Amino acid sequence: MKLVLASGNAGKLKELQAMLAELPLQIVPQAELGVSDVPETGLTFVENALIKARHACDVTGLPALADDSGLIVDALDGAPGLYSARYAGSPTNDAANNTKLLDALRDVPTERRTARFYAVIVLLRHANDPQPLICEGSWEGRIIDELRGSNGFGYNPVFLDPVHGLTAAEMEPVLKNTLSHRAIALQQFKQRLAQLKLG
Repeated sequence: MKLVLASGNAGKLKELQAMLAELPLQIVPQAELGVSDVPETGLTFVENALIKARHACDVTGLPALADDSGLIVDALDGAPGLYSARYAGSPTNDAANNTKLLDALRDVPTERRTARFYAVIVLLRHANDPQPLICEGSWEGRIIDELRGSNGFGYNPVFLDPVHGLTAAEMEPVLKNTLSHRAIALQQFKQRLAQLKLG
């Protein structure tokens, strides 16, 4: 079955394709089908994921899978949250986002630097699908005060997994893809996909 992946983020595309490789799906990035990014005007992660999936369905006529995710930092009242990708402004820039985050937390002690990555995965069978498949995942950790590691993207170099003592950027992709917020959401997705009739 052919499915359009409603994302223009190269890092997300790579992760999603790796984690979905075992499924009997032909997953095509939206750019290959002439789908441009759409403004994310929702007030929640779910709304933004639905906007992206609906836009991809509209343009291609195919079922669409979209992800919306972000970093939620408790000491910053949930920021950067919905605006994680463009926290330091547009165009999006991982280095600038990390610098702004570390500056915002400069005087916050270690025990108050708790945070989580949160992801929503949405599948729409068609643009007007009244029953979207919605799965979510959360990855608990904390923000350290320096960048560590070179794998991954986004806030990975400053997000420490307390169980493994590694930042997301220090982890091998195989390990990260079993622990992450996106991995947890996709596990739900795989389980529920088996019960779903597409097309």
